[in-house]
Amino acid sequence: MPEKPFLIHNAEIAPGQHEIVRIPVGSLPSGNVMSIRAHVYRSMEPGPVLLAVAGIHGDEVNGVEIIRRAITEGLFENLARGSVIAIPILNVYGFINFSREVPDGKDVNRSFPGNMQGSLASRVARTLTKKILPYADFAVDFHTGGNGTYNFPQIRCSRGDLPAEKLALAFGAPFIVTKPLIPKSFRKAAAEHGKIALVFEGGENLRYDKLAIDTALDGLRRLLYAQDMLKEEPPPAGPCLLLRKSSWVRAPRAGMFLWSKCAGEKVEKGEVLGVINDPYGEWEKPVHAPREACLIAHNNAPVVSQGDALFHLGWE
Repeated sequence: MPEKPFLIHNAEIAPGQHEIVRIPVGSLPSGNVMSIRAHVYRSMEPGPVLLAVAGIHGDEVNGVEIIRRAITEGLFENLARGSVIAIPILNVYGFINFSREVPDGKDVNRSFPGNMQGSLASRVARTLTKKILPYADFAVDFHTGGNGTYNFPQIRCSRGDLPAEKLALAFGAPFIVTKPLIPKSFRKAAAEHGKIALVFEGGENLRYDKLAIDTALDGLRRLLYAQDMLKEEPPPAGPCLLLRKSSWVRAPRAGMFLWSKCAGEKVEKGEVLGVINDPYGEWEKPVHAPREACLIAHNNAPVVSQGDALFHLGWE
C-alpha cells in the first residue's frame, strides 16, 4: 500500500518531499503572529517517523543549534526509509526574549497536552500534540540545564520502559538516565499517545556547548541508522552508562560556591566536590559526595543560597 501524504495544518507532504510548514499558534500585542516552523522530510519508502523538537524552553539554545545544524548539514535528506519532522524552536516567544517561559510565566513543558482556548503555553503545547505528534512514532526532545546548571550530555527515558531504553542505547550518549514521567510534560503526553519520547540534556541555558552539540548530532545519526533510516554508518558510541537512580546534593548554607569536581566525572563517597565560602573570608564549608556516583550535572553559579542544587548524582 503506498504511503499517504501527511496533512499538517494547511500543507500536504507526499512521500519523497521536503516541506517547511508554518503553523500559527497566537499573536503578540504588537499584532505579530507567532508560528511554529516544522521541517518535514519524507522518504519514498515507508518506515518510522522521528519527531525532533527543541526550544520548548526558549533559553535552551543548544537544542536549537543541534536541529539547525542537522538541517543545514542535510542529515535528514535522502532518508533510506521513513520520515523526520524537525522543529528547531517550539517556544518562539521564549527564544526571542531569552526566556524559559512565555509571556504569562507559564512553562510550555508543563502545559501538555494543551488547550487551544488556554494560555499561549497551552496553545503551543496543543498545536504540537494535535497537529504533529500523531504522525510520529518516536521523538527526541532537546534540552539543556537551566539557570546556570551544566548538564553533561545525557539521554533520559522512562524507568522500566525497555523499548525506550533500547532507543536510548542506540542514541549512545555518555549517560542514560531513567526518570519517571513528569505530569503535563511533552514526554508524558507522548507516552499517553503510545509514542516513545527521549529527552536529551546537554550544556546549560543561553550558552553554546560544543560537546553537547556534537554528542547530540552523532546520537541522532546512530538513532536513525538503528531504524534503517540512514544508509551511512555513523561513528560508534563511546562508553554509555545506564543510571537508574539519581539525586541532588544541595548547598548546606549560603555563600560563594566554587566546584572542584564537574559533570561527567566519577566520585567516591566522602570526596570533596567543591567548597562554599563566605564573602568576608571568615569561614569555608566543603561539600562532600554522599555516595559513589557519576556527576551528571553541576551548578556554575558563583553565589548560592542554602538548599540550592549544586551537583546531580547518578548511579546504577
